[in-house]
Amino acid sequence: MDSTLLEIDGSLGEGGGQILRTSLALSLLTGRPFRLYNIRAGRSKPGLQPQHLTSVRAAATIGHAKLRGASRGSSDLTFEPGEVTAGNYRFDIGTAGATGLVLQTLYLPLALRGGGPSHLTLIGGTHVSTSPCFHFLDTTWRHYLKLVHLRLSMEMIRPGFYPRGGGQVEVNIQTSDRLVGLHARERGPIHLSGFSAVVKVPAHVVKRQARRARVRLEQQGLHAEISEQIWHGDSGTVLAIVVHTTPAPVLCFGLGALHKPAERVADEAIDQVLAYVRAAPAAVDAHSADQLVLPLALAEGTSEFTVAEVTPHLMTNIAVIRRFLDREIVCDGEEGKPGVVRVS
Repeated sequence: MDSTLLEIDGSLGEGGGQILRTSLALSLLTGRPFRLYNIRAGRSKPGLQPQHLTSVRAAATIGHAKLRGASRGSSDLTFEPGEVTAGNYRFDIGTAGATGLVLQTLYLPLALRGGGPSHLTLIGGTHVSTSPCFHFLDTTWRHYLKLVHLRLSMEMIRPGFYPRGGGQVEVNIQTSDRLVGLHARERGPIHLSGFSAVVKVPAHVVKRQARRARVRLEQQGLHAEISEQIWHGDSGTVLAIVVHTTPAPVLCFGLGALHKPAERVADEAIDQVLAYVRAAPAAVDAHSADQLVLPLALAEGTSEFTVAEVTPHLMTNIAVIRRFLDREIVCDGEEGKPGVVRVS
């Protein structure tokens, strides 16, 4: 085990919080301490924000780590990991920061190094912009984890939307002795389903979201059964469409916001669906590729998958993983275009 402090530039690639999350997870998995500087240098609000601080402190809690620089707005963090311990944990972001991003920091260390099953209670945002929502994680991400032999179950007790958050997610993580690689070249046949959901907004909104989605899909010769749901919690809306295919179903979604028409919420989700359906039939959607490459870098044997679009997130995550692990990870393809990822 290498105990040399690893220096990582947080402005690498797309310069976002993914660099922090991957570094925290791999530090706990490898026992390697790191210093991350220029944290989130590529963002409008650089440095550690509440959801990033929660990830840092949660990682330190499950891994008995020592911290320096763990404060709001900090652009320089040192993390010295200890032993990962399974258990029942509760982490409250305190804002609408994404609970899913905290989960993606913790699940691999707990599954592979915890020594037993773990239960997480996560409080914060479940459906917020620029991060995977609860239903994407439960539908798409969790399916990919199952394929590589990671067992995880999730339940949304209460939704949490921007700006108040307050959502609650319960997660059970089982131990895994070994991960297996993935080989996927093309997606399978597709069919669609979905839901329109609202919380504390006029009832006509749920119907307008669903109606707009159905009309736009029918104009393209597509059909989806879309349920209309009323949730309990703080105010917010979501329209989600699941593209059922192999190797994993892909969930596309749009979120409501103040003064944002219901039709525009539906349009955001449908635009994603149409882009995916019309693209070259790659096996893995653009949003899953960067999340999938980390467990595959820890899996036995080789992996190879096609991706609908090579993103800056994918390339940045590959670069960070290479700093911690002696695995060859290659992505053939230009950013913004289809590609092939190989792990050997």
